Amino acid sequence: MQPSSCDTFVALPPSTEGQRIVFGKNSDRPCEEVQEVVYFPSKYHGAEEKVECTYMEIDQVAHTNAVVLSRPAWLWGAEMGANEHQVCIGNEAVWGRESANGDEALLGMDLVRLGLERADTAEKAVGVITELLEKYGQGGSCMEDQCDFTYHNSFLISDRKEAWLLETSGKYWAAERVEGGYRNISNQYGITTKIDKEHPEMREYARSKGWWDGKSQFNFATVYSFMTTARIEASGSRYCEGKKLLEKSNGHITAETMMDILRDRDSGINMEGTFMSTGSMVSVIPTNPALPGVHYFTATPDPERSVFKPFVFVDYCIQLKETTSPSYGPSDPVKKKPRFQSKPDRKHELFVKHEVVAAIIDTHKVQRFNLILQFTDMFSFSLVWSLSAENIIISYVFFLFFIGQRKEDHRQYEAARKGEDDTDGEDSFKWY
Repeated sequence: MQPSSCDTFVALPPSTEGQRIVFGKNSDRPCEEVQEVVYFPSKYHGAEEKVECTYMEIDQVAHTNAVVLSRPAWLWGAEMGANEHQVCIGNEAVWGRESANGDEALLGMDLVRLGLERADTAEKAVGVITELLEKYGQGGSCMEDQCDFTYHNSFLISDRKEAWLLETSGKYWAAERVEGGYRNISNQYGITTKIDKEHPEMREYARSKGWWDGKSQFNFATVYSFMTTARIEASGSRYCEGKKLLEKSNGHITAETMMDILRDRDSGINMEGTFMSTGSMVSVIPTNPALPGVHYFTATPDPERSVFKPFVFVDYCIQLKETTSPSYGPSDPVKKKPRFQSKPDRKHELFVKHEVVAAIIDTHKVQRFNLILQFTDMFSFSLVWSLSAENIIISYVFFLFFIGQRKEDHRQYEAARKGEDDTDGEDSFKWY
């Protein structure tokens, strides 16, 4: 299939304002899928303990970090998240020469969560993910459906001082350190000749498959991709557009800059349609370890219509309730084989409220557009006729109408927010 999915960004000094690292990601998923934001505290585990990931059980470690995750509500792992040490990770779907149609194993989203739970730096997260990848492999459907939507993964990982780009093809991988400036990834391999860590057999495997002659300079993206690196830079791609948006604010990138990039529709980064931006995350991590990182999540689809809500790691964090989806335990259709025989309702409380508000916005956008067209026609005719007292009255009436509409919008929004019905029975404006 054609690569189409998420975008992940990181900006480091000197591209940011102040001594901060700014991380951002849109999770582009099936439009009906619910993405939840959940918190798990740090925890100690027994020597023989196991952890049940989405499709398989693996060995647990002695201690796991506190994490905050944004994830599709049906699975164990996460699209993106952060831990108490201010490590941030986001993953991207990638397709290359190596088939992704393997047996069920660890999902890339499982590896995101495992990296956050087990590493206190970005470089250590690279080690955690690659070790698990080599031991357990990656595979399995990445959608709550029987369509067998599978892919390999790339990861953008940051901490207080640097970032790492990790790209995988089956069990093989390459990693590149990013120590300054900015970097973005989409759905193509992006590591070329600068490779700071790699699978020890990665080059020999490529040579044995005939993808590399063993003599020319090794370029990971060229060797393992369906496409060449020139194709990655193609005009109009989300990767290229994201890079341009980062460059536009280079030296002044802030949390607001990153949120604007994630909300950008013209670039395709804010995706709409069958696949859409179902959740978004922006993290601001000071390089000074004495200062806390702030992690903003939408927990709702379409960042343009969503509020980025801040999260800070503190002692005695309470569980996030309004953004946590219902749990179905062992009876969940994802846990049973054959899988995905049904789809339970996974909408969390905030998602339901967001749907109500989005519907109100859609309704009134159409109403206002029609009214503006009508008024424009009427006002244009009036100006041709004469600039008289009657024209002024017409304009004043139109102004009052829209004041009434704004008050009506606010009343309906407050009713929706409180979960109340529209009890006044009126959808028209009032005179104020």
